[in-house]
Amino acid sequence: MIKRIKSSLLAKVFLTTSAMLLCMSLLVFGILAWFMPQTYSNRLNTVLDERAQGFISELEQVAFSDSGGLFDQFIADMEINSVELYNSDGDWVPLPTEEFDNEWGVNIAQSAVVGLGETNPILSNSYYFSFADCSDRYMLTVYGEAEQIAELQQSFIRVFPLVLLIVLVVAFIMSWLYSRMITKPVLSISRISEKMSALQLDWQVDDRRTDELGVLGNSLNSLSRNLSTALSDLQRANKKLEADIANEKELEQARTNFFSAVSHELKTPVTIIKGQIEGMLLGIGAYKDREKYLARTLEIANTLETMVQEILTISRLETAGETLKKDRLDCVQIIKSYLSETEDLIAEKDLQIHLDIPPATFISGNKMLMKKVFSNLIGNAIKYSPYGASIYISAYADQEQICFSVENTGVHIPEDSIPKLFDAFYRVEQSRSRKTGGSGLGLYIVQEILRQHGSECRVCDTQSGVKFFFTI
Repeated sequence: MIKRIKSSLLAKVFLTTSAMLLCMSLLVFGILAWFMPQTYSNRLNTVLDERAQGFISELEQVAFSDSGGLFDQFIADMEINSVELYNSDGDWVPLPTEEFDNEWGVNIAQSAVVGLGETNPILSNSYYFSFADCSDRYMLTVYGEAEQIAELQQSFIRVFPLVLLIVLVVAFIMSWLYSRMITKPVLSISRISEKMSALQLDWQVDDRRTDELGVLGNSLNSLSRNLSTALSDLQRANKKLEADIANEKELEQARTNFFSAVSHELKTPVTIIKGQIEGMLLGIGAYKDREKYLARTLEIANTLETMVQEILTISRLETAGETLKKDRLDCVQIIKSYLSETEDLIAEKDLQIHLDIPPATFISGNKMLMKKVFSNLIGNAIKYSPYGASIYISAYADQEQICFSVENTGVHIPEDSIPKLFDAFYRVEQSRSRKTGGSGLGLYIVQEILRQHGSECRVCDTQSGVKFFFTI
């Protein structure tokens, strides 16, 4: 029970408020029960003193023998219980009363009983004076009735149980209402704080209050909205960070794979060059024909140089990033310029070039890199097309984009090789590619350049050949 009370704010406020109200009510009742009789007694004593002072003033103006009527009149007052007279030696002096001779003993007896412990309170005052016919000093003791004080005290005692019951009932009712009014918003905020600790932000505090608790509720509502927004932003940022980390890992893995392939690809021509030079120096067998093998060595060295240049191009692409300089380029001029440079090879293979391009088509891109894209795609079409084949080059505007495609006839790419064409150092036919001088990096470079420009190259087999295309 004690644990439940300690863990309940409502119970603690209720009990505390009830105890405070009960104590305050009993304190007020006790103060009234104590001070009201005292106040009334002081009032009676003041009235008694005023009448006694007046009585003394009258006695001082008459002789002792003539004061009987005054004593009779004074004792007849309902608020006077009894009167005693003493001379200067302290001896009791009979009163010169005429009407109260037979009752005086009773009054004296009552005074004696009071002295022995009468429960009814008696007021008494003593006064010194002298009668007009002598100079002796007398002491007059006046006893006043004070039964009303006792009745007032008894009244407080009689009503105490009823007052206590009423105080308890009212205290409990008021404490319950007060504790509910005070703790309801606090308990509501407490429940909300538990939800906040669990990051449950789907709640709303009643904002109809205008006091400090209402201000706190509004602040919690604002905090909830801000936390919800911040949490959503944090989750989005976390997802983006996870994606960036995953992408970075993929790039790192791709970079590792690339350099692993580079080392392998470079090792092959270097080994061949080394072997041929060593054979020529030692004059072993066929290597005695130095002219023949020097030409082969030069051919391999040229291939090696091309491969190194392409590797440097890839390195520049990776470090350029957002700093890539872009200009307004005429891709038609670039295509025609490259075809002019390869006229001899086209004529040697008797290739038929079919152009479907406008007079000028402008794009936004890096001039050097976009030249490499067009030269690699068109160059591959020329290089790998059989004798007498046709090559179709197309460029046309589609809204704000330029669509480019190059198709060479007479050859097809195996379906399982198409997804791998843009991988570094991948060759469809290893022996044929090496014979034609391919490094396996051309299409990889094309794809990386186009990605830097927000595009992507695609490839598919057509009915008559192979088609490469992209939109930029």
